[in-house]
Amino acid sequence: MSRDHLLVIDQGTTSTRVIVYDRDLKSKGIGQEEVPLSYPRPGWVEHDPAAIEASVGAQVTAALINARVRAEQIAAIGITNQRETTIIWDRENGQPIAPALVWQDRRTTDICDRLRGEEKWISRATGLVIDPYFSATKIAWLLENVEGARRRAEAGELAAGTVDTLLIRHLTGGEHLTDVTNASRTLLMDLETDQWSDELCNVFGVPRSLLAEIRPSAGDFGKTRGLDYLPDGIPITGVAGDQQASLFGQGCVRDGLTKCTFGTGAFLLAHTGDRIVQSRHGLLATRAATVGDEPAQYALEGSVFIAGAAVQWFRDGLKVIRSASEIGDLALKGDPETEVVFVPAFTGLGSPHWLPDTRGTMFGLTRETTLADIARAALEGVAYQVADMIEAIEDDLSELLPALNVDGGMSRSDAFLGFQADVLGRPVVRSAEVESTALGAALLAGLGVGLWPDRESALALLASGGRTFKPTRDAAWRSVALGRWRRAVETTRGHYRLGGR
Repeated sequence: MSRDHLLVIDQGTTSTRVIVYDRDLKSKGIGQEEVPLSYPRPGWVEHDPAAIEASVGAQVTAALINARVRAEQIAAIGITNQRETTIIWDRENGQPIAPALVWQDRRTTDICDRLRGEEKWISRATGLVIDPYFSATKIAWLLENVEGARRRAEAGELAAGTVDTLLIRHLTGGEHLTDVTNASRTLLMDLETDQWSDELCNVFGVPRSLLAEIRPSAGDFGKTRGLDYLPDGIPITGVAGDQQASLFGQGCVRDGLTKCTFGTGAFLLAHTGDRIVQSRHGLLATRAATVGDEPAQYALEGSVFIAGAAVQWFRDGLKVIRSASEIGDLALKGDPETEVVFVPAFTGLGSPHWLPDTRGTMFGLTRETTLADIARAALEGVAYQVADMIEAIEDDLSELLPALNVDGGMSRSDAFLGFQADVLGRPVVRSAEVESTALGAALLAGLGVGLWPDRESALALLASGGRTFKPTRDAAWRSVALGRWRRAVETTRGHYRLGGR
């Protein structure tokens, strides 16, 4: 029986998906389940690490059954994951010492504020900003707030990592590894050396002994061992954080190629080749995925914390719609000239604003405002944030982006992408594969195990022919709309700066 299929675990913020691909990168079967989040206090967002691990086993089984593929046909496993979400566990038995702190969690704002005087050199070293978004302050908070954690960490009894590291440990029975893209999101890795920095670990109070070994995205991450749903010996050869996996999966593997993925958040990445571009506008320099020993590759990134999460709030919080797909039709019933503006800062604003204390705010409500108007404003609020990132990234790169390539759940909405094109004043191109995150992990895993002769052969398998959405509004409309949005952001900023919380 030939080993010519790839199994990808795509562990996201709201669900775990497992997809089986054949050697031509065609999806053969999928398993998926929601993984619940908990919100114990305002601004706190947690996962149960055990629930994440349990979801993987169940959905691997489902995906193999749906694909009609035997586990013995799997050549390699790829992992892609929500980034920055942080877990600490016992090295001996793998038991977490506390819930996972999700990337959206804002409880470490005070720690970040205390480190503002160090931000310049930390940003230069990591490409990041000091914000609760990243892993370092989450580790520090857990060490300080879980009884006995710091003592145990300094004694070498604990390990820390992001979700990729948790899953690698689970799948291999103990390997403590991460890939360079996930490591670059921690505030602890030196971007130029791809190594943990003693200086960064010291300033955040994180013992270096907690951290996993860093490896290239396509390479050796151990083999399955001791699982009841997969046989021993299947190699894990591709690992990347979700946004870098999506960049790879859209074929954006050289300088100047750009994509935006609309998932729980929205993430815009522009590949910068072998250049580290230090942003002047609050964007992030980050590692792009690499294969084996090839030279380091980088990207410039903008991060919107709330995208699909705004749709989920409409569905689960307001209970206005029964499924996420309904919001587009509802929004189209809203007044296209409405002045309702929604700043979806449920967990703060990300790039280029970096306002962790802000919260969701709505402007322009009248007695004539309808739920359809609010649905429209919710979608528009995501699109406006992407416009802010595009403007910043173009200024940093000193070049205009001719079009925006998009993928992810929200990209299925024609109404949303039409408005996004209007706001940007340029075409928006929906990828032929709207879930390119898992596809990128499959590419990396196949390259890591040698399923294809070279990278060009693999990239040639990527589908083409996605739909293009062109602007229908003129520059005058765009100027007024963006002006209204930016006034709303500034008002929100002022309210929370003055203690409005």
